[in-house]
Amino acid sequence: MNKTLLIIGAGVEACEGIEIAQQMGLKLIIADGNPEAPGFTMAHHRLVVSTYDAEAIALQAWELVQKGISIDGVISMCADVPISVATVAQKLALPGLSMESAQLVADKLLMKQRLQQKGIAIPRFKAVASTTDLIVFAEETGLPFIIKPVDSRGARGVQLLDKIEQFESAFLFAQKESPTGRVMVEEYLEGPQISTETLIEDGRCYTLGFADRNYEWLPLTKPYMIENGGDSPSALDPAQRLDVIQTVEKAALALGITSGVAKGDMVLTSNGAKVIEIAGRLSGGYFSTTHIPLNCGVNFIQQALRLALGEKLDAKELVPKQNCGVAIRYLNLKPGLVKSITGIEDAQQSEGVEMLSIYIQKGDSVLGLQNHTQRTGFVMTKAETKNQAIQLAVAALSKIRVQYDD
Repeated sequence: MNKTLLIIGAGVEACEGIEIAQQMGLKLIIADGNPEAPGFTMAHHRLVVSTYDAEAIALQAWELVQKGISIDGVISMCADVPISVATVAQKLALPGLSMESAQLVADKLLMKQRLQQKGIAIPRFKAVASTTDLIVFAEETGLPFIIKPVDSRGARGVQLLDKIEQFESAFLFAQKESPTGRVMVEEYLEGPQISTETLIEDGRCYTLGFADRNYEWLPLTKPYMIENGGDSPSALDPAQRLDVIQTVEKAALALGITSGVAKGDMVLTSNGAKVIEIAGRLSGGYFSTTHIPLNCGVNFIQQALRLALGEKLDAKELVPKQNCGVAIRYLNLKPGLVKSITGIEDAQQSEGVEMLSIYIQKGDSVLGLQNHTQRTGFVMTKAETKNQAIQLAVAALSKIRVQYDD
C-alpha cells in the first residue's frame, strides 16, 4: 500500500497498532512528546511534539507536505487526543473527525448536552462550580452520584460519592484533575457496565467490540472508580446486547461521528441501555489492538486504518469468525516500596496467556489506586469460554509474588 499515515501516539500500548500499520505497507509519520517513545522505531518520520499540541502537530505535518511528503490519513493510537486528530484532518483536508465532533467528545459536558438534545438515553447530569452545587444535586437525585472533571481521561478525578462529608475534598480533587478547572456530576447508574467499539463508514455502524467491564474492586477503591479489566463474550442476553449496540451507535451518530471509530462506555439499567461516555477514537488498554481480534477474529485496527485513509471497508472482513473467551485482569497490590518481584516468567508461560505486562520493578513505589494509570500490570487470556478465560487470568496473576521493604 503506497500511502502515508500520520499516527499520533507512540507509547507502549500504541506499538501493536503501529505494527499493523507497518505490516499493511504504510509509510508512517509518528508524533509523540516523548523522544524515546517505543513506537518511533517504526517511523519513517518522527514528530517529537506533545500529542495534545494540536496546532504544532498540524503545522509540522503541513511542513512535511510542503516538502513533497504526501499524507493520506491521520489517526490517534491509544491516545485520547481528538482535537489533535481533527486539527490535522482539517488543515490537510483528510478524512476523520470534524472539529465539532472532536470538541464534543473531548468535553464530557458538551457531549452530554448534545446527547440529551438528540434524545439519547443518558444519566442525569449537571455542571457544578462549588460544593453547594453538590448538595443541591444530592437533594435532587439522592446518593450516590458521580463527580468527574469535564475534560480529563483515564478515570482521573472520577469519584463515586455516597456521603456528604466527601463533597468538599472530592470537588477540589476533580477540579485539580481538569485542565480547565471544570467539574460535573451525574447520576450513578446501577447495572452491568459494558465497553464497546464501533467502526463507522458513511454512517453505517459495525460494533465488533463488546466486553463486560469488571468493577469488583469498587468496594475497596471507593470513592475512586477503578476497573479491573473486562471480558468477552458478554453475559448479556441477545436482546440486551442489541439494546446496548443500538444505543451506542445512535449516540455516536448524534455526536457527528459518521466515519471512523467510536468507543462507548455503557450501562444496561433496569430502564434499558444508557450512555456514560463516547470517545471518537481507538480504545487503549489493548482492547482494540488485541482483545477484539482474540474474541471475534476481526483485525479491528486494520479496518480502522482503512477508514482513516478514506478507503472503503469490505463487509465480508467485518463478519466475526469466532466468539472466544477473552479476559483481562490487573495486579492487585497493596501500597509500598517494592523489594522484589518473582514469578513473572511462570505467569507468562501459564495456560491461555496471550499478553502479560508488569509496569513496576524493584525500587518502585506502589500507590493506592486513584486512577487507571496507576495500575501495576495485567494479563490477557484466551479460552473457549469467558469463565475459563477469567479463571486462567486469575491463575496467571497468582504466580506473581511481590515483596516490600519494611
